[in-house]
Amino acid sequence: MSGSTTPPDADLRAEVLVLGGGPGGYTAAFRAADLGKQVVLVERFPTLGGVCLNVGCIPSKALLHLAEVVTEARDLARHGVEFGEPRLDLARIRGFKDGVVAKLTGGLAGLAERRKVEVVEGVGRFEGPHLLRVEGAGGERTVAFEHAIIAVGSRSAQLPGLPDDPRVMDSTAALELEEIPARLLVIGGGIIGLEMASVFHALGSRVTVVELLDALLTGTDPDLVKPLQKIIEARYEEVLLSTKVTGVETGPGGLLVSFEGARVPAHGRFDRVLVAVGRRPNGDRIAAEAAGVTVDERGFIRVDEQLRTNVPHVFAIGDVVGEPMLAHKASHEGKTAAEVIAGRKVAFDPRAIPSVAYTDPEVAWMGLTESEAKAREIPFRKVSFPWTASGRALGIGRAEGLTKLLVDPESRALLGAGIVGRSAGELISELVLALEFGADTEDLALTIHPHPTLSETLAFAAELSEGTITDLMPPKRR
Repeated sequence: MSGSTTPPDADLRAEVLVLGGGPGGYTAAFRAADLGKQVVLVERFPTLGGVCLNVGCIPSKALLHLAEVVTEARDLARHGVEFGEPRLDLARIRGFKDGVVAKLTGGLAGLAERRKVEVVEGVGRFEGPHLLRVEGAGGERTVAFEHAIIAVGSRSAQLPGLPDDPRVMDSTAALELEEIPARLLVIGGGIIGLEMASVFHALGSRVTVVELLDALLTGTDPDLVKPLQKIIEARYEEVLLSTKVTGVETGPGGLLVSFEGARVPAHGRFDRVLVAVGRRPNGDRIAAEAAGVTVDERGFIRVDEQLRTNVPHVFAIGDVVGEPMLAHKASHEGKTAAEVIAGRKVAFDPRAIPSVAYTDPEVAWMGLTESEAKAREIPFRKVSFPWTASGRALGIGRAEGLTKLLVDPESRALLGAGIVGRSAGELISELVLALEFGADTEDLALTIHPHPTLSETLAFAAELSEGTITDLMPPKRR
C-alpha cells in the first residue's frame, strides 16, 4: 500500500476496505477488485449477501411465490377450476427457501474468491481514520486501509414495551416459518408488513393488520394503494388504520393485545405478533466517530453525489445513507463509490429509483409521485389506464390493476409512474428506462408492445395522454 498514513502494525492491509457484505457492499467490493484494487470485505454474517439475501429480500420473495400460487389456485374456483385445500409441509417449504438462499450465497463466495477479494467474518468498528478492528469467532484482527466504503445497512425498528417472547417476531424470525399461527397480528402497514401478511394468509393464518397512520404504504399515491387495500380487506380478518397497539400480554393461551384508535378489533388474542414498523440505519454501531465520520442522531451518514462522507477517503452507501432503503439503490451506489475510488469521474445521480411492494396485487412506482408534485408545486397531468380494459388482465382474472403516468403538461415528458396489479414490479422497469432516457408519452405510445400483454397497458396509458387511444374513448381535448 502506498498511503503513508495507514497504521504500520495492522494484521491486514487493503487499498479498499468494504464494511458490510450486503448487495451494496459486495457489489462495491467486486467492482473495486475488477478495477484493479486490492480489497478486504468485512461481513458479520457467515455468508455474503447481508440482510437482503440471507434473511430479507430473497427468502421473502421465495415464500411470496408460494403464497401467490396457493392464492391463485384458490381463486380459480371462481372460474370453474377447483383444487383441494393445500397440504403444507413446513420442513420442505423451509428447505426450498433455504436452498434458494444457499445457492445465491454460495455463488457470491465463489465470485469473491475468483476476484481475490479477502473476506473477513466478524463485526467491524473503526479505531482511527485508517484502521478497523474486527471481532470474530476466531478472535480480533485489525485492517489498515487507504479507502473505506461503509455498507452496514439497517436493522428492524423495535417498539418499546413489547414482551420478550418468541411469539413476538420481527421479519427475520417470521421468515424462519416455525409454525403457521391460527391468528396473526401484523403491526405495520408498510411494505414488509404487508408482504409477510400475504405469505401467512396464503398459508392459512387469519391475519389482522394494524397501522398507526391513516393509510397503508405511506408515501405511495392513494389510487395505487386502493385496489390492494380493497382486496386485503376482503381477505384478512381486519385492516385497522389510525390504530395504535398499546400493550401485549403473554399467556399460555396466546398474546392478548390492547389497542387504541378509531376502530378497536373485536378479538384481541393472537397466536403470534409480527412487528414490522420500519428499519433503522446501523451508522451508530460502527464507532464511525473514531474515523472522524459524522453520524446524525438517527444513525444516518450523509454523503455527497460521489458517496463521500465528510472524511474524503471514507465513503458510505446503501441504507445507512438514507431513503429509499432498497437493495438495488445500494448496489448502484456501491459501483459508483468503487469507481470514484479508482479515479473515474462518476456520480450517483439517478432520475428515478423504483419501489415495489410484492403484495398481491403488487404495487410499484417510480419518479415523481402525485403527493410530491403537489408539495413541490410541480405542474403535472395524470392519466390512468384501468386494467378492466386489458384483455390480458381479464383473461387471467386480475382486472383490479391500474397503470398511471404523470406527465409534464407542456413537454409531455414522463415525470413519474405507478402500477398496481399482477407483475407490477416487472413492468415498472420499462417506465424507469423511459424516464432516464427523457422519453415523452408519444415515444411510449408509438412503441409497439405485444398483444395481449400487461405491458401494453403502459402504451395504452400513453395513448390516453396523447389522445390516440382506440381501446377506450379518447379524452376530450381541452
